[in-house]
Amino acid sequence: MSFLFSRSNKTFKPKKNIPEGSHQYELLKHAEATLGSGNLRQAVMLPEGEDLNEWIAVNTVDFFNQINMLYGTITEFCTETSCSVMSAGPRYEYHWADGTNIKKPIKCSAPKYIDYLMTWVQDQLDDETLFPSKIGVPFPKNFMSVAKTILKRLFRVYAHIYHQHFDSVMQLQEEAHLNTSFKHFIFFVQEFNLIDRRELAPLQDLIEKLGSKDR
Repeated sequence: MSFLFSRSNKTFKPKKNIPEGSHQYELLKHAEATLGSGNLRQAVMLPEGEDLNEWIAVNTVDFFNQINMLYGTITEFCTETSCSVMSAGPRYEYHWADGTNIKKPIKCSAPKYIDYLMTWVQDQLDDETLFPSKIGVPFPKNFMSVAKTILKRLFRVYAHIYHQHFDSVMQLQEEAHLNTSFKHFIFFVQEFNLIDRRELAPLQDLIEKLGSKDR
C-alpha cells in the first residue's frame, strides 16, 4: 500500500471527522478552546457534568488525527530501508498483532507497523458499537480497555518519531508542533491513568522534562 506524500496534505490516513452539530463536536470545540489558554494540565481535565467515556472518545479521535498528520510529514524518511524494524531507540522493538487478522506478533518494518496500527485504530474509531457518535447511544462495557489499547499503540508512533526521526522533524521545523502534541497526549493519559508506566519507558526522560516544566 503506498501513500501519496505532499506538503499540503500532511496526513498519512484520511482524517477522522467528528460530525458537526453533535455533542462530541461541541466537546471537541471546548477542548480546542481550553488548549488555547496554554494550561495543558487544566485543558485535559474532564469538563464539569460531562461523561468520561465521551471525553476520552473525543480526545482519542483528536490524537489519532494529530499523530496521523505528524507521521504524514515524515513518511518519506521512514522507509523499509531506514526503519526495517519498528523501534523506539535500541532497547525497544515492537511486533504487530491485532488479535483478529494477525494473532501471533510479527516483526515488520516501521512503515508497515504504523500502517497496520493506524488502519486498526481507524477501524475501531469507525465502529459505531465501540465509538457511538449519536446522542443517547451508550458506550460498550469494554470501551475503556479498547481506548487504552488504542492510546498505548498511538504512543508508539510518537516514540518512533522521537527516537528515529527527530532530526527530520527539526529540518522540517515541526518540533514545536510535535512537542505540543506529545505534551497534550501525555498529560491526557496521565490525568486518566490510561497507559501503564512501563509502556511509557521509551520516552520517560522527555515525559519527566515536559512535566517538570509545567510544575
